[in-house]
Amino acid sequence: MAVQEAHRAAVVTQAGKPLSAARATQELGLKRSEFDLAVLLGHIRTTVDADGSHRRVAREEIDRLRAADRNQETLRERVRTVGTTEGAQLMGVSAVRFGKLARAGYLTPVKFYLNRYRAVVWLYLAEELQEFATREPGLLTGRSPQRMRAVLDAGEDRRARNWRGRRLGLLTRQTEDPWEQAAVTSSALDPVQLAEVVDDPYERAYLNKLRPGLVGRHGESPAAREAMDRLLPADDPDEILWQRVSLALLLDEARDHRPAPRPETSRPLPLPLPETSRGLRAWLRRRKVPRDPAPS
Repeated sequence: MAVQEAHRAAVVTQAGKPLSAARATQELGLKRSEFDLAVLLGHIRTTVDADGSHRRVAREEIDRLRAADRNQETLRERVRTVGTTEGAQLMGVSAVRFGKLARAGYLTPVKFYLNRYRAVVWLYLAEELQEFATREPGLLTGRSPQRMRAVLDAGEDRRARNWRGRRLGLLTRQTEDPWEQAAVTSSALDPVQLAEVVDDPYERAYLNKLRPGLVGRHGESPAAREAMDRLLPADDPDEILWQRVSLALLLDEARDHRPAPRPETSRPLPLPLPETSRGLRAWLRRRKVPRDPAPS
């Protein structure tokens, strides 16, 4: 009897524990890529281990999702991604028109992959494309508006920039820790830009330690890693400036929250705001820079 009671107690205790990502994926009947995207988009609520190493899903969250959608078809549709060809079909436009809308920044990719030729293949949420087609029918046919033509005539391609901005926003919302939020933003700056904004080496080391990485990088060839390294950092002057200012402001909050860790043998020193960050903050509050320079 005592053994049976102990077994039942163990079962109850186990049932109340949060599930690992792998177990939650299995119980919801999703693919791992679908689960990961649903978590990133906020459709599945997760918790984090005490050491911050793994995300888990509470049993109550699994029950909530099952009650709302027994077969998870609605959730699966919300995270369904499509490429250019299928996306154009969903919107009822040609692939050429779809490409123009995407390059001009009207459509924001949610993820990408590299094909066997190491070319970037952008993927979009099917749900968002259908909503865009319903909301902006005038952009689907006829002459492109002046704004779109100006971007395309200048040879711009805003897909990578829009994806980075979206990805940074989604990752930032997954944590309330100011240093972790700053680390997410730092992911979009190359080492030179980062050093200019964060001149304290201990703070840079801490940000690098907390940095989540914009994409998973497991099992990639050196050539694929090189291709992705060219894609991940901000490369547009406006985007770089925006990320630098954002990081400087986030660092203000992080320093107020707690100082970056330093070697125990080091003598504790006050942490004044770095001159670069102070200048950026003052610049942001003092004036607004027009997107296009005034004609001389």
